[in-house]
Amino acid sequence: MHLIKLFNKWRNERFEEHVSKMKVENKCPDCYGRGFIVYPANVYSFHSDHFRCPGCEGSGLYEDWKPH
Repeated sequence: MHLIKLFNKWRNERFEEHVSKMKVENKCPDCYGRGFIVYPANVYSFHSDHFRCPGCEGSGLYEDWKPH
């Protein structure tokens, strides 16, 4: 049980570091400032599906980012 708590603490600290870095760069932490998120359509296909980032509504800016 203690190992799970340590892992969750590490994961949360890492996420907070990522969010603070993206804030300095004024980029959305979910899409890294691209405005869209890529989901692989299939492991065996060479194309991917692009979807507008739900966190920043496609702007790519940190100021528009809404954490969910």
